[in-house]
Amino acid sequence: MKTAWITGSSSGIGKAMAMEFNRHGYFTILSARRTEVLAEVQHQLPHPENSAVLVLDLAQYEQAEQWTRQALSHTGQIDILINNGGMGHLGRVVEMALDVEEKVMQTNFWGTAALTKAMLPVMLERGSGQIWSVASILSYFGSPKLAAYAASKFAVVGYMESLQYELRKTPVHAGILSPGFINTNVTMSSLGPDGNPIGKNSVAQEKGMLPEELARKFYRITQKNQPPLHVVIGGYEKWAVRFKRYLPKIFFKVYGKLTDIARGKK
Repeated sequence: MKTAWITGSSSGIGKAMAMEFNRHGYFTILSARRTEVLAEVQHQLPHPENSAVLVLDLAQYEQAEQWTRQALSHTGQIDILINNGGMGHLGRVVEMALDVEEKVMQTNFWGTAALTKAMLPVMLERGSGQIWSVASILSYFGSPKLAAYAASKFAVVGYMESLQYELRKTPVHAGILSPGFINTNVTMSSLGPDGNPIGKNSVAQEKGMLPEELARKFYRITQKNQPPLHVVIGGYEKWAVRFKRYLPKIFFKVYGKLTDIARGKK
């Protein structure tokens, strides 16, 4: 039975992906920090009997090899690993506590890197497999009050793109998914300067694409004979990537004004 292991699957994008892959017959391994929430998600799966829960905290990334052995114990194989787990923050560089920014990097980047490194030899030996890492549209440009988050996603892209070169002549695929604004509650759990959740969502996300739509589009991409290396999925905001690439100075001015408006400044 094909197996998909999805981190950050207790809510939002990860939960929607778990539902989609499970619906299509994948044995689905759900991973996140909260046991009770994962159990509830498992109960909601279309085929809960074809699933397992593996509780982990990506900030404790030194346990990646142990988690990988646990994941493999269910079906003996992982056909697709989706490094989706992560955390956000909201606060200016001058006010963010360094330990909060370190935790963001540990979870978003080092957690992704460690799981990738643990799974890669297994897939290479087996001769098949896909490793996808969820970055962000903010892996293309920074944003005020999101410096560490953007840095962690820049790092994910740099790491995975480097790995893509290394895997060119192998049967293992390393892909990057950069979502735009997706309608989830991730901002509510983002950490403020003091390390506590800010407890409020962003307007952009509330108006964003539904995670179920993203999951459907992403699933179809993974089923291609030659999946793409880097995919951006979202609404109008995905055009900001080209805007930044070809007109960086104008982009800086326009994006700066837009973020000022969003924060109530003139």
